[in-house]
Amino acid sequence: MMPRAELFKDIVADLRMAASFITILPVASSKPAADGDVARATWALPVAGLLVGLAGAFVYKVAIRVGLTPNLAALLALATTAAITGALHEDGLADSADGLGGGRTRERKLEIMRDSRIGTYGVCVLILSFGLRWSALAAIASPWAVTLALCAAHVGARAGVPAFMSLVPPARPDGLSASAGVPPGRSVAIAFALGTLALALALGPAKALVSLILLSLAGLMLARLAIRQIGGQTGDILGAFEQTGEILILLVAAAFLVGR
Repeated sequence: MMPRAELFKDIVADLRMAASFITILPVASSKPAADGDVARATWALPVAGLLVGLAGAFVYKVAIRVGLTPNLAALLALATTAAITGALHEDGLADSADGLGGGRTRERKLEIMRDSRIGTYGVCVLILSFGLRWSALAAIASPWAVTLALCAAHVGARAGVPAFMSLVPPARPDGLSASAGVPPGRSVAIAFALGTLALALALGPAKALVSLILLSLAGLMLARLAIRQIGGQTGDILGAFEQTGEILILLVAAAFLVGR
């Protein structure tokens, strides 16, 4: 059995690795990551997502306090979460849309996804993503309800990433997703449990179940599309998965938290 001190060090290292993986915060460990470390640390992605959600919620509450409308406050909250993550997931969503929608062959699709330039599909899907999330937050309006919604969205959307990485093979031998490795079953289970808990606490059991069903269906559809078109998942596909999760959870929150 691992000593408590070593277990605590591993937990802290995983948390720092997850936070550095999805945010621009300078929290990465000075110790080089060994083989399997990144995959093992994926259990902590929902925890890192909680920090992002809380940051957005804080900005939203301050904006409301100084007299801004829910529409403006929601826009500032989204700008905050995008800034903290370096728009990592938005970039993945745009690249996935350009590649899957624009290329004719597998090789061309992967080439487009690696191109830093954004195309028409990418622009359209980003407008849709920001528009849906912004509208959902503005409709919720209440700062406390927005806090619950943002935390649920950023935790829940990342909770399924380890499972997606585990079940869908990498599309290419190099790249972000392939280098991260395959998350172990324990990391997948912990991340899923954290996401389920966050959804249940924020939305209630029934609405959490609705969110989980929608997330599962969206994940299956994206996995099928990615496997058929490019042979598996990439870092961009993971970003698209996370963004889809955020949108769905915020829409559920807007449907059930308005007026709370």
